[in-house]
Amino acid sequence: MKIYFGFTVAGDRSSLSAARRMVDVLEELGHEVLTRHLVTDDAGESDRRLGPREVYERDLAWLCQSDLFIGEVSGSSFGLGFESGYVLGATEKKVILLYKAEFQSKISLMITGNTHPRCTLVPYAGVDDAEHFLRRLLPAHS
Repeated sequence: MKIYFGFTVAGDRSSLSAARRMVDVLEELGHEVLTRHLVTDDAGESDRRLGPREVYERDLAWLCQSDLFIGEVSGSSFGLGFESGYVLGATEKKVILLYKAEFQSKISLMITGNTHPRCTLVPYAGVDDAEHFLRRLLPAHS
C-alpha cells in the first residue's frame, strides 16, 4: 500500500522520534511511505531548496497516488490540516491522525474534534501505543 505520512516541517517537531518509528513500522509491514523524507532532520531545508510551488505540486501528486493518509499531528500545522482536509474532501480515502495524548490541548480543535466517518483519531500515550495501533490496523503487505 502507498502511504502518505504527514508530519510537520514548519511546526513543533518534538514528536520526530515517534514519527520516525511510525514510518519504520509502516515500512517493516511492507508499505511504501511516499513522504519518508519528512522524518529526516533536514526536511525543512530540503523542501525550501525545492521551492513552494514544487513542494505543493509534488505533495498533491503524492496525496493522489497514495492509498491512505496517516498523519502524526502532535505538532499540528497548517500543512497537516490542509492535507487531511484535502484527502477527506476531495477523495474517498481514509485518514488516520495520531497524536500524543498529552498534547491534545495544543492541537487544533478541527483535528481533535473531527468526526468525519473516514477519519480515525488515535491519541497515544507513548510510541509503543502508536506502533501497536498501526500493526493491528495495517496488516503486513508484500
